[in-house]
Amino acid sequence: MAFDSLSDRLQSVFQKLRGRGKLSEADVNEALREVRLALLEADVNFKVVKDFINRVKEKAVGDEVLASLTPAQHVIKIVHDELTELMGGTQSKLMVASKPPTVIMLVGLQGAGKTTTAGKLGALLKKQNKRPLMVAGDIYRPAAIQQLQVLGQQLDIPVFTMGDKVSPVEIAQSAIAEAVRTGRDTVIIDTAGRLHINEVLMDELKAVKATVKPHEILLVVDAMTGQDAVAVAEAFHRELGIDGLIVTKLDGDARGGAALSVKAVTGRPIKFVGMGEKLDALEPFHPDRMASRILGMGDMLTLIEKAQAAFDAGKAEELERKLRKDEFTLEQFLEQLQQIKKLGSLESILGMLPGMGQLKKLQDVKIDEKEMAHVEAIIQSMTKEERRNPSILNGSRRKRIAQGSGTRVQDVNRLLKQFEESRKMMKKMKDLQKLTKKGGFKLPF
Repeated sequence: MAFDSLSDRLQSVFQKLRGRGKLSEADVNEALREVRLALLEADVNFKVVKDFINRVKEKAVGDEVLASLTPAQHVIKIVHDELTELMGGTQSKLMVASKPPTVIMLVGLQGAGKTTTAGKLGALLKKQNKRPLMVAGDIYRPAAIQQLQVLGQQLDIPVFTMGDKVSPVEIAQSAIAEAVRTGRDTVIIDTAGRLHINEVLMDELKAVKATVKPHEILLVVDAMTGQDAVAVAEAFHRELGIDGLIVTKLDGDARGGAALSVKAVTGRPIKFVGMGEKLDALEPFHPDRMASRILGMGDMLTLIEKAQAAFDAGKAEELERKLRKDEFTLEQFLEQLQQIKKLGSLESILGMLPGMGQLKKLQDVKIDEKEMAHVEAIIQSMTKEERRNPSILNGSRRKRIAQGSGTRVQDVNRLLKQFEESRKMMKKMKDLQKLTKKGGFKLPF
């Protein structure tokens, strides 16, 4: 996962600091040497690391910090604040045109994931009640137009194309006219890339920019390319002038150096990060939340936002009503499981809980996503009647369910046992609620 190696190293450094009580300047210097090594190993730009350590040291060796009751916490807060500042300080939002449509131009090298990112950005904007139009402006890469059309069909977002015989400038111009005609408030232009930066690529992008005057030019870079991504960002900004970045595949980069370096090097903020392959796996980038994740403090705000987006309020009310009537069935159990899956992988959810990421590593907990898939398959192999009334599941029925779900009878038995325990626990909680309301039982907090 993103920043795993850096997060492990930094948390280890600060664990030692916490164990020392009072800190001397030498203690801080030793810790910062470790932080410096951790950042360099995470592939953060050397100059960025040097400036970062100097700023932290300047603030951390002051008398006020060293003489305080919790100097370690002071130092950790300084590192957190400086990490936040390094990544941009605050969330940088998309500029919105005063008169629609807002024109967003995606640029980058071939293979960075521009076309997929266009789809993900379209999906994100659609969730925000925008009416995006995606534009197939990459006329050189085989199947780029078709790829965007497939994404458009999956997301129910219109795709504007004029084939691969028309210039990208003409396509972009016509797309904006089409957006105005059809009432689309956002235009996302997918442009061509090259395997490396060259004059032909830049001239073409400059021509599109000069003609359509986009409100946002977003550079798409692959986090997995590390310092190369920073060099690419620097070159694109120098030649074209970018407004922000979208960093893809951040979930697959355990180091995260590109995300930590790119703002300091280019002066342009990261606006979104790709955290998975699914079309809803594009997240607005919050520097403060990412700094908290790196330092093992969790990211409850993002988790809450994901939960609000994933969980259906109507279904939640219906579940509460059924719990009151003691009607919790395997159907509701499956629905809850599917909603939890919308939040992302269990590992990513744990990473957002304060301290849980480190606890998971300490206990060497293996999170088996296949186990959830097996549970889903077992419940889906049952008839509607069996899901609503598990008590009718005799031996032959359990054998049929196991065969239908590609699991063993023992797996079916284990699931039913877990479900029964869940029901009992929910019933106890419901009884406890009744007692509390009657005043017969008061919680001690």
